[in-house]
Amino acid sequence: MADERPPSGEIFGVPYNFNRPSLGRMLSAYWQPGEEMLVKKPFGVGYTLNLANWRSWIVLGVAALLVAQESKGEETSEYEENEEPVEVIVD
Repeated sequence: MADERPPSGEIFGVPYNFNRPSLGRMLSAYWQPGEEMLVKKPFGVGYTLNLANWRSWIVLGVAALLVAQESKGEETSEYEENEEPVEVIVD
């Protein structure tokens, strides 16, 4: 029996699109002036950021700051490799 599901639509209010993406559709999906911050993904399930909306750039900036802060935190760890281990004796 052949699968009769359409290649695009919505399931429980979440959009999906499994049509083969074209370059034009990919570019137009990420740049939609006048639309909200989240728009339907050009391929796959869910939503993506609309780069024509200024709020998307704030979200990207905050994400970049968080990634930079996390990588900086990994560089300065509390335990330095050249420190001697501490021996703890429990009676």
